[in-house]
Amino acid sequence: MSTSTRTGTRTATGRAGEQGGGRIGRIASGLAVALGCVLFLGGFVWGALLYRPYTVPTGSMTPTVDAGDKILAQRIDGSEVRRGDIVVFTDPLWGDVPMVKRVVAVGGDKVACCDKQGRLTVDGKPVDEPYRLDTEGPASPMPFSATVPQGNLFMMGDNRATSEDSRLRLGDADNGSVPRGTVSARVDGVAWPFGRAGMVDRTGAFAALPGGGPSDHGPLRTVGVAIAAGVVLIFAGAAYGPVADRARRRAARRS
Repeated sequence: MSTSTRTGTRTATGRAGEQGGGRIGRIASGLAVALGCVLFLGGFVWGALLYRPYTVPTGSMTPTVDAGDKILAQRIDGSEVRRGDIVVFTDPLWGDVPMVKRVVAVGGDKVACCDKQGRLTVDGKPVDEPYRLDTEGPASPMPFSATVPQGNLFMMGDNRATSEDSRLRLGDADNGSVPRGTVSARVDGVAWPFGRAGMVDRTGAFAALPGGGPSDHGPLRTVGVAIAAGVVLIFAGAAYGPVADRARRRAARRS
């Protein structure tokens, strides 16, 4: 067999291999784009069903969330709320607009401030609150004591000096607390501004009390991972064709 014949055979075989590899690559890139679309759209739909966006109206929850922050709160029933949760609620006595506060006591609790170390107490047990804006000062500038009616929640802001919360409504029939039914969502994360975006920390401050600390995070992190993975797969799959074509042209020029 002549050298030219052998060369032609190798060239034909190489082209056949390239074509086979190209088909496999195109199939893989198509599957990547399809899977990416499923993850991306599915993540958005899943998130829209479970979460609702809110804009924080005031600075009463600083430093945990600031005024103007765009937060994502999981839709829940008020019966699921626990001490330490940051919730969104709407109560006619509070202006009938969505408010964002932290639950510090639940039905049956006696909540008071302050003990000799300036701490909040729940049923006589002191609570260290690292999430407060002023952790050096007392847990409340104004002393108070209240027993929370069954089925209600006692709300406080993390910025105790400026927060208008249950402490200012102690003269109400419910000792400043709000019914669990007023709660519509539990805050899981901050979506904007970008520099503050992320999950909102859960606190262990109430873990020693009966019933334990706050609720676990919802699936927001998983939703975010699904959306991000979908974007990566879509772009990677879409980029395969141009990259592969460029590589084939370079290989053809070398040969």
